[in-house]
Amino acid sequence: MKRFFFDCGTRDTIASIGIFALRVMIGLMMLVGHGLPKVRNFDAILAKGFPVPDFFPLKFMSPAMSLMATIGAEIGAAALIILGVATRPAAFVLGFTMVVAAFSVMAEAPWFIGPGVSAAKEPAILFLIPMISLILTGAGNWSLDAALYSGEKRRRW
Repeated sequence: MKRFFFDCGTRDTIASIGIFALRVMIGLMMLVGHGLPKVRNFDAILAKGFPVPDFFPLKFMSPAMSLMATIGAEIGAAALIILGVATRPAAFVLGFTMVVAAFSVMAEAPWFIGPGVSAAKEPAILFLIPMISLILTGAGNWSLDAALYSGEKRRRW
């Protein structure tokens, strides 16, 4: 299990460059576009009433705790993904956050953004798709996971 979570996955150079680009771009989009604005506007977001997921055990969280968990995923997990440290667990956490956003918080919203539709499931699902890819592939050879598990500790492909 430890090898699956912390192994960098592929050692192929071209694939590792592609995974590196995916990790950095998606991670920065989540961190800068969603996580940091929530930190800056924490009080205003809470005053509007941040949603709490409506399923066990998450439904017992307060709105403040729900917002802090979301910020933790959008900043903490995104930073780990960018660096390539514990990439698979971080991608799982961020992916789970996007599943909750799409199918619990935005349950009544339409699937796609279009004319007259400003809130939909589409953005959360578009962040979920790369998280699934990172869970399956790992961080690639250009990551701190690869540096930490070098030599005999790494899986040979």
